[in-house]
Amino acid sequence: MKEKKTILITGASSGIGYDAAQLLAQQGHCVYAAARRVERMEPLKALGVHVIKMDVTEEELMRQGVEEMIQKEGHIDVLINNAGYGFFGAIETVPLAEARRQLEVNVFGLARLTQLVLPQMRKQGSGRIINTSSIAGKMVIYMGGWYNVTKYAVEAFSDALRMEVKPFGIDVVMIEPGAIKTNWGPIAAQHLKESSYGTAYEEIGVQWAGNVDWFYQSNWLSSPSIIAKAISCAVNSRHPKTRYCRGRFSVVGRMAHALMPTRWWDAMMRRMGRVKVRK
Repeated sequence: MKEKKTILITGASSGIGYDAAQLLAQQGHCVYAAARRVERMEPLKALGVHVIKMDVTEEELMRQGVEEMIQKEGHIDVLINNAGYGFFGAIETVPLAEARRQLEVNVFGLARLTQLVLPQMRKQGSGRIINTSSIAGKMVIYMGGWYNVTKYAVEAFSDALRMEVKPFGIDVVMIEPGAIKTNWGPIAAQHLKESSYGTAYEEIGVQWAGNVDWFYQSNWLSSPSIIAKAISCAVNSRHPKTRYCRGRFSVVGRMAHALMPTRWWDAMMRRMGRVKVRK
């Protein structure tokens, strides 16, 4: 019998977040599922999940969500920072407003929600913060520069936080998904097209976007349930790993990036962008 924990998970309206909220609720945990689109989480209520509206770029909504949990449950055992956003495109052509938005969602939203739960976890003398990073925090994806910036930042943030809060009985864990079949890919591909039109990067940008689209419609990707299971391990383990690297290409990609000379990696990425796949 698993110890029942009170859990807050963001980005729970689809994909990894939805599957994780569902699995954790089925295991008997008290789950608060947070997202902007609460209507998408209605089916989770049948499992006893508490659905709350939260945008990680809005301070007041985050504060209200944390206060509601503490008032109703008296404690917060686990925070799963899973909300994420991607806007692909060349560094030169992605509007800085979009670059800032990715940072606001993927880094500063995650950081602020972490700050809001830490006082309660320190008071309890226990807690666990699980951050959904990405293989993109370990290897640079062609024309994914700004997204890579945010995920590399999550890696550094998590490593720093882990050292700081360990004396208070708080664990920090990173989930590093590889290629996962969610709607994230097609959205990133569309953004890549939008940021490339009418620029010096249009031809390669549109071609690469088509490849990304094809890849996310193929059978090459792992199911979100694989990452949900990794999150479950991070929640339920008495002594969790600092990192859970799961999903297609998560291990191979990281090893290739670490072992390849930089120029070889660059050439491989550029070549992938130019290869025309069969639709």
